[in-house]
Amino acid sequence: MKLTTVLALALATPGSALVRFHCSQLVVERLDPLVNPGMVPSAHVHQIVGGNAFNATMDPKADLPAESTCTSCQFEDDFSNYWTAVLYFKSRNGTYKRVPQLGNNQFEKANGGLTIYYMQDPIYESKQTSKVKAFQPGFRMFTGSVTARTLPEALPFRQLTYVCMDSWTQRSPETIAFPTRKCKSGIMTSIRFPTCWDGKNLDSPDHIAHMSYPETGTFESGGPCPTTHPVRVAQVMYEVIWDTTVFKDEEWPVDGSSPFVWSFGDGTGYANHGDYLFGWKGDALQKILDANCHFMTNCSKETGLKLQSIDAMNRCMQRPKVEEDVNGWLNALPGGYHAEYGHA
Repeated sequence: MKLTTVLALALATPGSALVRFHCSQLVVERLDPLVNPGMVPSAHVHQIVGGNAFNATMDPKADLPAESTCTSCQFEDDFSNYWTAVLYFKSRNGTYKRVPQLGNNQFEKANGGLTIYYMQDPIYESKQTSKVKAFQPGFRMFTGSVTARTLPEALPFRQLTYVCMDSWTQRSPETIAFPTRKCKSGIMTSIRFPTCWDGKNLDSPDHIAHMSYPETGTFESGGPCPTTHPVRVAQVMYEVIWDTTVFKDEEWPVDGSSPFVWSFGDGTGYANHGDYLFGWKGDALQKILDANCHFMTNCSKETGLKLQSIDAMNRCMQRPKVEEDVNGWLNALPGGYHAEYGHA
């Protein structure tokens, strides 16, 4: 889908925002309107947050704020949908159980979900000075590869990582494969989307081609965008906290290998991925990007955009449209998958 008018993003108003906020769990089920539109159930289990207009099929021309009655995100004007695959634990007896999620640091009372960032410059820089424009209605993207089982297959998708947390505040070291040791405070997955846009297409057949990583390095290194994707956009980043501490010692593999597997069978961790479907109301996101603010509270004060309470976020839930057990001890992952392992 193409914009009717090519946006002059290079002339966008300078912004200075770095916004961080949380979205509680909307639903956990096998639906994927991006990769498997109209398929009920979709290929594998996802955990979804955001506006409750989420469905098996989502028209790019739909007005998501108008079609939603609530959002599980803190900003009342954010009816976007953000989703990832679901992490499972494989017990030594070969059965699988979904790893529960926790609210991230400062959001402990949230019903699982994701922490979302929109960044214009590296997160460790206090001044966000780059010129970027908000995504437009109908914009969507995907990053990662569900088929990756080796390090070379994972490397084209930069900065999809894991942290084995020994405390709530730990954010390093990051790995591309699953941690193998027991993590005292759980595992954090981070999904950083590409930051260079072709300036024309709101989507592409694979939901990847209209976006690109910088020509060299990563978003944080400030590498230039390639000529094929000349427009620099804000980096969307997800953080997910998986509570791996709930599994008993006698359930872990005796050989010290990782017991974790994504809901589509990846037992290596290399196939970490995420989906994004833009749905902010009006110019709300642009107001944030143009503001001089950091994180949620300050950005709310600077823009006048309202924040929901965590209780209100937790109340925005959907009843699963696919009736199947995704939570109990299962002989196979929903969809019939079993753990697959590649080589480093």
